[in-house]
Amino acid sequence: MASDVPMSPELEQVDGEIQDIFRALQNGFQKMDKIKDSNRQSKQLEDLTGKMRECKRLIKEFDRILKEDEKNNSADVNKQLNDKKQLMIKELNSYVTLRKTYQSSLGNKRIELFDTGNDQVAEDNNVQMASEMSNQQLMDAGRKQMDQTDQVIERSKKVVAQTVEVGSQTAAALTQQTEQMKRIGNELDSVHFSLKKASQMVKEIGRQVATDKCIMAFLFLIVCGVIAIIVVKIVNPHNKNIRDIPGLAPPAQNRKLLSIESFGSL
Repeated sequence: MASDVPMSPELEQVDGEIQDIFRALQNGFQKMDKIKDSNRQSKQLEDLTGKMRECKRLIKEFDRILKEDEKNNSADVNKQLNDKKQLMIKELNSYVTLRKTYQSSLGNKRIELFDTGNDQVAEDNNVQMASEMSNQQLMDAGRKQMDQTDQVIERSKKVVAQTVEVGSQTAAALTQQTEQMKRIGNELDSVHFSLKKASQMVKEIGRQVATDKCIMAFLFLIVCGVIAIIVVKIVNPHNKNIRDIPGLAPPAQNRKLLSIESFGSL
């Protein structure tokens, strides 16, 4: 790589981080052949994959800063920096290919370098060199990016509006359910009061029935006593013990003789 290319401090910092990752990747893949355990090899490959993800992010950051500083650099410097970026992409792709080779040998399908499933950094849409684009193309690309950003903002606004609407509907539903629970509570209180009142009425009815049963039993005893006296009187009419019982007067003949004697004495 051309180390004598003039760069801004921010670009130099990103370039230094990328070079550190490249050295770590080189050392890491050299250790792969020395590791015999397949589990340790898989772990080492996962660590290297994480470094490659970070390297891809830094290359994109390098390209962003390069485009921002393009107007401050000469055309020759911009060309050298773009060539430097292409060399970075090629080197990263070489490590990606090496990773795929080790992954195939291990039969490990769990490690994925990029979420899009495309392991070649050079196939990104923003890889086109700024030096190869005219001012009109740059303006068109900027307008296209702004249009895409506006579309994303509009979609975000719709999502927020839908979220607010869903929240309002949820709040209304919760309020309705709360009122319904209050009504159910009031109805339960009414049912409890009705049950309590019914229980008191049942107790009152039970006491009345018990009183009526006592009265009926007393009347039944009286009737039985009267019937017993009548039966005794019929069976033994000369029994003196029941002569003066009310309703059981002496025979009609005795009353007649008593009346004649009384009249004769007069």
